[in-house]
Amino acid sequence: MSHKAGSYFNSAIYKKAQEIGTLSKHISDYLSTDLAPLCENGQENPNIYFSGDIVQQSISLSTELIKAEESSFSEKKHLHLHTLEWLTYRLFQNCKRLEQSSSNGRDFLLILKKEIKKFKKLQKQWMLTL
Repeated sequence: MSHKAGSYFNSAIYKKAQEIGTLSKHISDYLSTDLAPLCENGQENPNIYFSGDIVQQSISLSTELIKAEESSFSEKKHLHLHTLEWLTYRLFQNCKRLEQSSSNGRDFLLILKKEIKKFKKLQKQWMLTL
């Protein structure tokens, strides 16, 4: 691993992605308790899937950052950048969906959305450096 290759682990955007991942896991755990019981009609609460989605998408942020940094070909780099933008968008949308759920944990989603907005600002700056 070259000097540059390891430097992104200390970057603000990578650290923010890690924070979002950790925060998403905690929120999902909290929401899952409220969303796990079956609805009155015997169906499972569809929002339970969105709680898992936010974890998967937030973990993927770090992975895509690394892939973009390590890609030597411009096309691959742009593919990872596009994936990062898509993940950020989906993560934000899933937070909005979960805010509509009947969980006490939905207030924590406001914190996650603020962190995603911070990530998006960092992402714009970071993309200019690639």
